[in-house]
Amino acid sequence: MALLQISEPGEAAAPHQHHLAAGIDLGTTNSLVASVRSGVAETLQDPDGEHILPSVVQYHGDGESPTVGLSARNAAVGDPLNTLASIKRIMGKSVDELKGIGGQYPYSFIETGSSVPRIETAAGLVSPIEVSAEILRNLGERAVETLGGDLEGVVITVPAYFDDAQRQATKDAAKLAGLNVLRLLNEPTAAAVAYGLDSQPEGIHAIYDFGGGTFDISILRLTRGVFEVLSTGGDAMLGGDDMDHQLVEWMRGQIGGEDEVSPSLLKYLLTEARLAKEALTEAEAVELQLQYGDYPGWQGSLTREQFNRLVDPIVQRSMRIVRRALRDAGVERDDVAEIVLVGGSTRVPLVRESIETFFARPPLQGIDPERVVSLGAAIQADILVGNNSDGDLLLLDVTPLSLGLEIMGGMTEVVIPRNTTIPVARAQEFTTFKDGQTAMSIQVVQGEREMVADNRSLARFELRGIPPMVAGAARIRVTFQVDADGLLSVAAQEENSGVQAEIEVRPSYGLSDGEVEGMLKDSYRFAEADRDARMLREQQVEAERTVVAMEAALQHDGDELLSAEERTQLEQLISCLRATAAKDDARAIEQLIEKTNRDSEFYAARRMDRSVHDALSGKSVDEIGEGE
Repeated sequence: MALLQISEPGEAAAPHQHHLAAGIDLGTTNSLVASVRSGVAETLQDPDGEHILPSVVQYHGDGESPTVGLSARNAAVGDPLNTLASIKRIMGKSVDELKGIGGQYPYSFIETGSSVPRIETAAGLVSPIEVSAEILRNLGERAVETLGGDLEGVVITVPAYFDDAQRQATKDAAKLAGLNVLRLLNEPTAAAVAYGLDSQPEGIHAIYDFGGGTFDISILRLTRGVFEVLSTGGDAMLGGDDMDHQLVEWMRGQIGGEDEVSPSLLKYLLTEARLAKEALTEAEAVELQLQYGDYPGWQGSLTREQFNRLVDPIVQRSMRIVRRALRDAGVERDDVAEIVLVGGSTRVPLVRESIETFFARPPLQGIDPERVVSLGAAIQADILVGNNSDGDLLLLDVTPLSLGLEIMGGMTEVVIPRNTTIPVARAQEFTTFKDGQTAMSIQVVQGEREMVADNRSLARFELRGIPPMVAGAARIRVTFQVDADGLLSVAAQEENSGVQAEIEVRPSYGLSDGEVEGMLKDSYRFAEADRDARMLREQQVEAERTVVAMEAALQHDGDELLSAEERTQLEQLISCLRATAAKDDARAIEQLIEKTNRDSEFYAARRMDRSVHDALSGKSVDEIGEGE
């Protein structure tokens, strides 16, 4: 298909003026900031020469400012309840959703009447958005100091599978940090930009992004400098952190002790697990000396082979998602020209071996996998502020799940299918169900199932002020619009009167653990059952529409146009149809609707004749001709 070049938001009109911009990789474990200087994208370092900022924030009492980065991470064992890490994993999630993963966090989550969770710290209650804002503020200040001026804007990367709530939470954190977000960019797409894959004439590329807390796979097609995301897959609760927790369980088995693990011991073991994992990247074995407080100590070795056995189920989970992404894209593994590795977890030898075995070729390894995303974001930020006059790169991401709304019968009507390229706007027309209907409730849903109850509700709003008309006469146009950041707005307008209503879909909580993956699996597993359920509901809705229409007609003029016997016959048909519609036989309902329509044709004909007679009554032939 032909793709048109568009002007990206934030592009400057003055091509010769240099504007300061940065790309930020807000990671689960580590974060980085990069910028294009002298035509080259590079990560920016802090005064100590460190490029990587650990995504850890320590809160203090007495009004002292939070500590961010390496110092905070080093304080985690001694102050586990006030030192917050891996916050990206809980961005956009509710307190209820955190209960399923709360064992991985020693923090005290507090319900405050809002669906946004709060964490109890020495500095008071803080939200995940505020924690992320501290990390973003630190990186923004580093960029300002290094570049010598205020930033005009930043591009922040997010996992491709971040849902609307998680993306909105990221933008809110940036706003709180005082940063102007030019765009949220999917991490896999940023990696492709960093590798310069856009300079190739064409090709299909796989971006395997295995970070500390999230996993993404994106299949991209490049055509004449235009990236189109053919499919995405991922798990917002799969990453290197899971390897650390798997190793912690193994360590607990070695040291023995109580079943309950204190927050301090958990932080200690997680630190030792991370160090062991990193050491096994190069070494075949690592010596461990585990000793903490009064717990029994243990000294021994962990081999890479043992480690591989422990984490293999985690790696295989990622590979299953890779296979599904290829199926969704409609490509074979041999069609993939290049494989790009992103994220610190791709340093694990087992991960690289699994990728190379699956694709039968080695992945690209020319750029540090921990820096590649921030470099791609910096390149895109440079284009968006207008520094790169040759910046004709067009990035096209996709919606990870279908978006639609509820229609009569509790069915889902998809407006924007899964894997649709964004930004995108789609509209569909609907109408009223009953005579005189003056309002319509619109529920926006996300998911792959046929019935609304099996999908995720994003928002509800009402369109009021519809002029009273007969059922089916109103023309209600519902427009879905997804912007370049993947955020959704929905508008509804009655075309005849112009009344309208709209909503920005900003759910206050994200998808639960593995919900995206589960929703996709369920759509395949229940495909046949869903199809049958939809067919049944469609026939039941049509039966209800037929019953309502016939009852209204009988009440209006049944006594005038029908004999007592004819009316009784039609009322029996209505009663039979209502009873049949309450059962689960779609075919029987369909057949009875057809019979009801046939057997009531004479009544419909009489009503039509009467309408025509009333319309022509008292008019001459000449008057009728003039009306034409």
